[in-house]
Amino acid sequence: MLRISLDDLYQLWKQRIEDRRPFQYIVGCEHWRDLVLSVQEGVLIPRPETELIVDLVSDAVSNNEELGQGLWADLGTGSGAVAIGISKILRIHGGVIATDLSPHAVSVAMFNVQRYGLQHVIEVRRGSWFEPLKDVEGQLVGIVSNPPYIPSDNISGLQAEVGRHEPRLALDGGASGMDYLLHLCNGAAAMLKPGGFFAFETNGEKQCKFLVDYMQNQIAGSFCNLNILSDFAGIQRFVTGFRQ
Repeated sequence: MLRISLDDLYQLWKQRIEDRRPFQYIVGCEHWRDLVLSVQEGVLIPRPETELIVDLVSDAVSNNEELGQGLWADLGTGSGAVAIGISKILRIHGGVIATDLSPHAVSVAMFNVQRYGLQHVIEVRRGSWFEPLKDVEGQLVGIVSNPPYIPSDNISGLQAEVGRHEPRLALDGGASGMDYLLHLCNGAAAMLKPGGFFAFETNGEKQCKFLVDYMQNQIAGSFCNLNILSDFAGIQRFVTGFRQ
């Protein structure tokens, strides 16, 4: 039996076909790793490639007890996908703080955290990047983020489902797309404990190389073991490293 009328179903179909509204917003959820996450208008839909951040963290902590038991931060958490993925996979005893500037994203992330009974592990805080983390400066063992990294002029050329419907706040990375990635690098230098790990998602090879060069030359001495890693499609997508 249909849960909604045929007329309502037809209107939803029109939204998908004519308005190019993302299917995830229509059904209100997205399947990501082994999770079913609530997603709504105003919150970025988690992507398959971002799943790899959880695997990168898992690799980093596999032989490092301190990383596995310390305090992590997921910055720009959106739906809370990465924070939940990390906490479920790693069972981090110290916990995860997930931050987002959007009150709507904070609400959705809190719902997803509670849905999986992880409110004792994950704390969701509203605020811009590192601002909600002033009380834990220098105490984090790990930072992960999938920040806005699309150059501003490229937003209008995105697939209609993305450009028309997903929040610009979660997409627009400034003129070069690097504004928030550079901010994350600078902040990570102050927020991470020595030996702390970070993993940042980027728009691709050019941004990855720029980020590594910036960390090696502009904030030299802050990080070591910098790596560029590819996504499922073979595109260089992630930059990882450790605080010296």
